[in-house]
Amino acid sequence: MEILPNVLGIHEQALQVRSQRLEVLSKNIANADTPHYKARELDFKAVLGAVSEQSPMRATNGRHFSTTEAGGSPDGMKFRVPFNASPDGNTVDVSVEQAQFGKAAADYRATLMFLENRTNTIKRALRGE
Repeated sequence: MEILPNVLGIHEQALQVRSQRLEVLSKNIANADTPHYKARELDFKAVLGAVSEQSPMRATNGRHFSTTEAGGSPDGMKFRVPFNASPDGNTVDVSVEQAQFGKAAADYRATLMFLENRTNTIKRALRGE
Protein backbone atom coordinates (compact mmCIF):
# COMPACT_ATOMS: atom_id res chain seq x y z
CA MET A 1 0.00 0.00 0.00
CA GLU A 2 1.83 3.06 -1.27
CA ILE A 3 -0.39 5.66 0.40
CA LEU A 4 0.91 5.17 3.99
CA PRO A 5 4.48 6.45 3.50
CA ASN A 6 3.06 9.62 1.99
CA VAL A 7 0.57 10.05 4.82
CA LEU A 8 3.14 9.55 7.59
CA GLY A 9 5.69 11.67 5.78
CA ILE A 10 9.18 11.94 7.16
CA HIS A 11 8.07 11.25 10.73
CA GLU A 12 8.61 7.50 10.43
CA GLN A 13 12.27 8.06 9.48
CA ALA A 14 12.58 10.74 12.17
CA LEU A 15 11.45 8.21 14.79
CA GLN A 16 14.09 5.72 13.60
CA VAL A 17 16.84 8.35 13.71
CA ARG A 18 15.76 9.49 17.17
CA SER A 19 15.90 5.86 18.31
CA GLN A 20 19.44 5.53 16.94
CA ARG A 21 20.46 8.69 18.78
CA LEU A 22 19.11 7.29 22.05
CA GLU A 23 21.18 4.14 21.48
CA VAL A 24 24.35 6.18 20.85
CA LEU A 25 23.81 8.26 23.98
CA SER A 26 23.10 5.19 26.10
CA LYS A 27 26.33 3.58 24.84
CA ASN A 28 28.20 6.73 25.86
CA ILE A 29 26.74 6.57 29.37
CA ALA A 30 27.44 2.83 29.63
CA ASN A 31 31.10 3.40 28.68
CA ALA A 32 31.70 6.33 31.04
CA ASP A 33 34.39 4.35 32.89
CA THR A 34 35.97 2.65 29.87
CA PRO A 35 39.51 3.92 29.30
CA HIS A 36 40.11 5.60 25.92
CA TYR A 37 36.40 5.47 24.99
CA LYS A 38 35.43 8.40 22.77
CA ALA A 39 31.92 9.80 23.27
CA ARG A 40 29.93 9.93 20.05
CA GLU A 41 26.98 11.94 18.86
CA LEU A 42 24.47 11.39 16.07
CA ASP A 43 23.75 14.53 14.06
CA PHE A 44 19.98 14.34 13.67
CA LYS A 45 19.80 17.05 10.99
CA ALA A 46 22.51 15.45 8.84
CA VAL A 47 21.00 11.97 8.96
CA LEU A 48 17.44 13.12 8.38
CA GLY A 49 18.61 15.44 5.61
CA ALA A 50 20.19 12.48 3.84
CA VAL A 51 16.96 10.50 4.19
CA SER A 52 14.80 13.39 3.12
CA GLU A 53 13.95 13.75 -0.55
CA GLN A 54 14.30 17.50 -0.37
CA SER A 55 17.15 19.10 -2.23
CA PRO A 56 20.18 19.72 -0.03
CA MET A 57 21.03 23.24 1.02
CA ARG A 58 23.58 24.84 -1.25
CA ALA A 59 25.39 28.14 -1.49
CA THR A 60 24.31 30.52 -4.21
CA ASN A 61 27.51 32.55 -4.14
CA GLY A 62 31.14 31.45 -3.93
CA ARG A 63 31.70 33.72 -0.92
CA HIS A 64 29.02 32.00 1.20
CA PHE A 65 30.05 29.81 4.10
CA SER A 66 30.22 26.08 3.55
CA THR A 67 26.94 24.24 4.18
CA THR A 68 28.67 21.10 5.46
CA GLU A 69 30.27 20.70 8.84
CA ALA A 70 33.90 19.69 9.03
CA GLY A 71 34.48 16.26 10.48
CA GLY A 72 31.01 14.96 9.70
CA SER A 73 30.49 11.51 8.29
CA PRO A 74 27.78 10.27 5.91
CA ASP A 75 26.07 8.36 8.73
CA GLY A 76 25.89 11.50 10.90
CA MET A 77 28.22 10.17 13.60
CA LYS A 78 30.59 12.62 15.26
CA PHE A 79 32.90 12.52 18.24
CA ARG A 80 31.83 14.76 21.12
CA VAL A 81 34.39 17.32 22.26
CA PRO A 82 34.77 17.00 26.06
CA PHE A 83 34.62 19.96 28.44
CA ASN A 84 37.22 18.43 30.75
CA ALA A 85 40.07 16.14 29.78
CA SER A 86 40.18 12.76 31.50
CA PRO A 87 43.51 11.22 32.51
CA ASP A 88 42.52 7.85 31.01
CA GLY A 89 41.54 9.31 27.60
CA ASN A 90 37.79 8.84 28.07
CA THR A 91 35.77 11.75 26.65
CA VAL A 92 32.40 10.89 28.23
CA ASP A 93 31.00 13.57 30.54
CA VAL A 94 28.14 11.77 32.30
CA SER A 95 26.19 14.93 33.17
CA VAL A 96 26.28 16.12 29.54
CA GLU A 97 25.28 12.68 28.27
CA GLN A 98 22.40 12.42 30.74
CA ALA A 99 21.13 15.86 29.77
CA GLN A 100 21.36 14.99 26.07
CA PHE A 101 19.62 11.66 26.72
CA GLY A 102 16.75 13.41 28.52
CA LYS A 103 16.30 15.86 25.66
CA ALA A 104 16.51 13.06 23.08
CA ALA A 105 13.92 11.00 24.99
CA ALA A 106 11.53 13.98 25.05
CA ASP A 107 12.06 14.49 21.31
CA TYR A 108 11.39 10.79 20.71
CA ARG A 109 8.16 10.93 22.71
CA ALA A 110 7.02 14.05 20.82
CA THR A 111 7.63 12.39 17.44
CA LEU A 112 5.88 9.24 18.64
CA MET A 113 2.89 11.26 19.84
CA PHE A 114 2.71 13.06 16.50
CA LEU A 115 2.68 9.72 14.65
CA GLU A 116 0.05 8.36 17.01
CA ASN A 117 -2.19 11.37 16.40
CA ARG A 118 -1.67 11.02 12.66
CA THR A 119 -2.64 7.32 12.69
CA ASN A 120 -5.69 8.07 14.86
CA THR A 121 -6.79 10.67 12.31
CA ILE A 122 -6.38 8.13 9.51
CA LYS A 123 -8.41 5.55 11.48
CA ARG A 124 -11.21 8.06 12.05
CA ALA A 125 -11.22 8.98 8.37
CA LEU A 126 -11.42 5.33 7.32
CA ARG A 127 -14.33 4.77 9.73
CA GLY A 128 -16.09 7.82 8.29
CA GLU A 129 -16.18 9.79 11.52
